[in-house]
Order: sequence, then C-alpha cells, then structure tokens
Amino acid sequence: MKRLMLLLALTGTAAAQTTVEFWHSFGDAKRSGWIQARADEYNKAHPGVRVVPSYKGSYNDSLQATILAARQGKAPALVQIFEVGSQLALDSGAFQPISSVKNVDFGDYIKPVLNYYTIGGKVNSLPFNSSSPVLYYNQDLMRKAGLNPKTPPTTFGALLKACQKIQAAKLDASCFGMSLNGWFVEQWMAQQGAVLLNNGNGRQGRATTTNLDSAAARNIFTFFKTLQTNKYYTYTGKLEDWDGSDAIFTNQKAVFHITSTADIGNIRDAARKSGFTMGVGVLPIPDGAKRNGVVIGGASLWISKGISKPQAEGALDFALYMTNTRNMADWHKLTGYYPVRQSSIDTLRKQGWFTQTPLQTVAFNQLTKTVTNAATAGGLNGAAIQTRKIIEEGLQKVLGGQSVDAALQDTKARADAALAEYNANFK
Repeated sequence: MKRLMLLLALTGTAAAQTTVEFWHSFGDAKRSGWIQARADEYNKAHPGVRVVPSYKGSYNDSLQATILAARQGKAPALVQIFEVGSQLALDSGAFQPISSVKNVDFGDYIKPVLNYYTIGGKVNSLPFNSSSPVLYYNQDLMRKAGLNPKTPPTTFGALLKACQKIQAAKLDASCFGMSLNGWFVEQWMAQQGAVLLNNGNGRQGRATTTNLDSAAARNIFTFFKTLQTNKYYTYTGKLEDWDGSDAIFTNQKAVFHITSTADIGNIRDAARKSGFTMGVGVLPIPDGAKRNGVVIGGASLWISKGISKPQAEGALDFALYMTNTRNMADWHKLTGYYPVRQSSIDTLRKQGWFTQTPLQTVAFNQLTKTVTNAATAGGLNGAAIQTRKIIEEGLQKVLGGQSVDAALQDTKARADAALAEYNANFK
C-alpha cells in the first residue's frame, strides 16, 4: 500500500511539473555550460519547473526554427534572439511582450541596453548578452612605429595619421584590420547621431528606406576608400569573418583592430600567447562628429505566445533568475559581455574587478556615456539580416576600387529594395 501511495505521489509530481524549453545560440562549452549550470540551479530550487536549455544553431537558424515551431504549435517557451532579429520576431506574431506575462521593474537595467529592446513603449524581450565595438591595439607595434600606446586614435583622422607612421616604419604588419561587418556601419551612423532608417530608425513607424545616401554614410564609405587607396586595411576577404579578423590581429599582422567588447578576454589571452601587450580604446569615429554612443549588440530573451500560462511564467522567472545581479556579474567575468544591470556593475566595482581588468573599463565607460536617442536605439528592420549583408558588399566594392558615389548609390538601391520586398508582406 505504501509503495502504491509513493508511486501515485511521484506520478502526480511528474504530471504537475512544467517544462520550459529554452533555445539558445551558444554552442561552445564555456557559455552553454554556464547556461546549463544556471538551469540546474533553478530546477533544483523550483521542483515544479524544469528548464531544458538546447543549442539551436546560429542566431538566424534559431529564430527561423522558432518561427517554424510556433506555426506547428510546438514553440519553445524561451528563445535567445539577436538584436537585429527584433523586428522579424515582432512581425512573426510568435512572441508576447514581457509585460503581458507579468510586470517587471526595469529600473536596474542599463539604459542604452534597454533602449534597444523598448519598442512601441513596451519592453518586448529581456536583455541578456550585450556588447558593443571597441578599438584593440598592439602596444608593442605602436611603440616600434613611434606611437604612444597611452593615446590610441579616437577618430578616423587620427587613425589614418597613425597608419602613415606605421607604414613608414615598415613593420611586418598592416595598420588596421577588422571583420567586414554591417554592424560597424550601424555603430558609426549612431556615433554621428544619424539614424540608419527613416521613421525614427523604424521606431516611429515601419522603416521604408535607408539613409545610406546621407553625409554620415558617406563619411564611413570614404574612410574605407582612404584605407583602400593607401593600403592600410587588411581582412580575410570574407564577409563577417570574425574569427579570421581576430587571428590577423592576434598573429601581429595588424596594429589596430575593431571588434566586440565580448572578445576582450579571449583576445587578451591570445595576445599574451603571441607575445605582445594588448590595449583597448574607444571606437574611433568620423572627424567632427560629437560622440553620441554605441548601438547595443548581442541578444535578448523572448517568450513565445502559443504556450501555457505556467510555461510563460516559468520562462520569465528563469530568465530573470539567469540575468539577476549576481549571475550577470559572473556572466561578464566569464564571457566579457556587458552584465546589463547597473547593480551588477556596482557589484563588480566593489569586488575590484575593474582594477584587476582595466581593459574592461573603457568598454563600460563607452556604454554608460551613450546618449539615449533614436540613433543609438538601433534600427528596426525586418530585412536587417539581408540589408546588413548588402552594406557589407557595398564596402567590399569600395575596397575593390569602386568609387564611393557608385557604391553608395548601388547599396542604397539594393537595401531599399530589400526593405520594400519585406514590407510588402504587411500591406
């Protein structure tokens, strides 16, 4: 009889347990292991909920898989979606705003981060892994070229002047290298206080055209033309080759490098192995521009619409646990991503983290000094993945010798056409 009662009790517990599937895009052991550890902690403390994290491929692959699963009535409860997928996620109708599950106090979140994910006055998703670009530089090679590592370039003009000295020094390295990525163009538009898209960067109404014919866009393309003309720039020849670009820098084949703040730890360690001292500076911006700030990169956590209330509540509760003050501070230490909460930054300061890792201070100051406006909120564009590639191809044409005018004209026409084709689905 006792055995029967125990069996019934166990069966009842299993039946009452709510399963929360969490799809993410971190396939490496370090980050996926951290997520699994947080799920294990949460599950142990909440026996009525079972969070099941799963790696679902790249950001784009995961988003497409989620939309397909939603149409089949099999949507995961919680999904990590990259920032430029926000408009597509909204338009899919597969997700519900955080506020529709329960009220959340967002006062502790870093404003420039929360600004991106606030759409139509609602916080649709919970910030998770966030980053922005900074300048990396080889201090040893700078000294060999007669440059002062304590004053890295902060503008396009200053970087080009440094390139002149580096070229004259005949180092076995190019002056500058970075991944050819549309994300950086978005950053440089925002730094100039310019929106990438019309209708308030797609936040006052659906974006219908790009501003790639603006003076701000011309400044960026002209910078790349100057780099190409003087043979200051190097890359692998591939679009969005983050790893290849990093390798050029860490192998001491480029003095300056621009990439994500999330890579500070990994690149620093690789630099040490390669035998040089790495420095970090703010993102260089066009001359004459008043520094406006960065657009947040990375991803946030979305809750599916077609799930039960217990699943939605469990998904949000776990998301809030995974991104609480302590966990976000630990996440930052492990990965280099911003911890998204002001209280986490305060915790890191009290722990002396920034004294131990001063390179991170530059990144944090750049973020916290960002002006909250439409430009730094980032562009909302359902065709963002496609238009980002079109911009990259435009820059590649400039690097191949095409004029700035021709490249901008073609890039804008193609990007605007991609927007029009996407928007035609919502008339």
